[in-house]
Amino acid sequence: MISCEKASIICNKKQYKEATLLEQIKLGFHLLYCKTCVSFSKKNTKLTMLCDKANLQCLSEKEKEILKEKIDQNI
Repeated sequence: MISCEKASIICNKKQYKEATLLEQIKLGFHLLYCKTCVSFSKKNTKLTMLCDKANLQCLSEKEKEILKEKIDQNI
């Protein structure tokens, strides 16, 4: 069996479709007996769904660099 720490890592990987089939099976067995990780998994799924729904966007590398320069000029 896997630890809760390992289960949370696999759960996070699963959210981004990066978990292998073996990892998903191990997670499934862990979730059969660990209510805490079941709760974590449900909350993690909900958070991912909300982030997708919010249509969050990141700054490009160029935009980040411009922002850094502006911050440096004001310090």
